[in-house]
Amino acid sequence: MTAFSLELNPRFNETDALGHINNTVIPGWFEAGRTPVFAMFNPTLNLAQWNLIVAGYTIAFKAPTYYGTPVSITTEVSKIGNSSFELRQRCWQQGKLTAEAHTSLVHYNYQDERSEPIPSSVRALLTEHLIDDSHCTQS
Repeated sequence: MTAFSLELNPRFNETDALGHINNTVIPGWFEAGRTPVFAMFNPTLNLAQWNLIVAGYTIAFKAPTYYGTPVSITTEVSKIGNSSFELRQRCWQQGKLTAEAHTSLVHYNYQDERSEPIPSSVRALLTEHLIDDSHCTQS
């Protein structure tokens, strides 16, 4: 199992009055970290052929994230169903976990407005990044 990783440098405008990265910024970072997963379903990332939809997500903020120090976003597959799957994403700064998200995505046909089974070729790619998330919590 390998996690996808995205390195970011927090921008000054992403800080809040308390001097750390605002809690509205990190969900956007997690979305950017999902790009390799999007490409499994839609290799060209062509929006006219988009076939995923976010069904829901939760984020637990573990510690402040600060401006001026690089951040690493890791993305792993924690569950695979028939037409949906779940990702666990984490935000790390200087080796410290600062936020963790669990996001449910659905393979979706926008024209028919319904979910569709995940193709076996994509399921195989997702499985390469599957972790054992049975002992993980969001506390």
